[in-house]
Amino acid sequence: MSRRLGFGLILFLLAAVGACSSGKTQDEGRPLANAGGTAGTSADQPSIQFTAPAGWVKETPSSSMRKGQYRLPHAEGDAEDAELTVFNFGPGQGGSVDSNIDRWVGQFANSDGSPIDKEGKVNEKIVNGKTVTIVDVSGTFITSMGPMMASGPPKPNYRMLAAIIDSSQGPWFFKLTGPEKTIEKWESSFDEFTETLRVQ
Repeated sequence: MSRRLGFGLILFLLAAVGACSSGKTQDEGRPLANAGGTAGTSADQPSIQFTAPAGWVKETPSSSMRKGQYRLPHAEGDAEDAELTVFNFGPGQGGSVDSNIDRWVGQFANSDGSPIDKEGKVNEKIVNGKTVTIVDVSGTFITSMGPMMASGPPKPNYRMLAAIIDSSQGPWFFKLTGPEKTIEKWESSFDEFTETLRVQ
């Protein structure tokens, strides 16, 4: 190997090492947290930041209405995974907090088919100076249609944990739905997740 070629190879290797040590990752700067838990923002979605807990599997949203989608592996004894979906429709869009709560609770029924009363299913907490509304409802998940609803046969012994937080770009909606045992498995993880929400 000539001295000139050897010197050129050394410079190339030094440049490669410098690029790898810059501290940037492929997911840095994206609007939604990656599966490993790195949050970011972008020019088209500047109003939300959060950290996805370990174990949440980031997926490509199955609908253009969804801003994000995660799969939470099922608990032993459950046949299906849980799914967390993220929605934002822009300023003044998406409906009021109460209308969304009514719609979500209306997706569930008691074992005898009667409607579920939303009383006791809704709580609020302050996260990073903002009010986060939490919805917790269980029962038979009913077939529904719409961008924020599931479609399919009724599913007994289901549960939903949901959160709403307002921002400069309108409210953000987070819905975790799945079999009761699986939701119980991830309940503390969901609570930790809501504590990371930051909005402008």
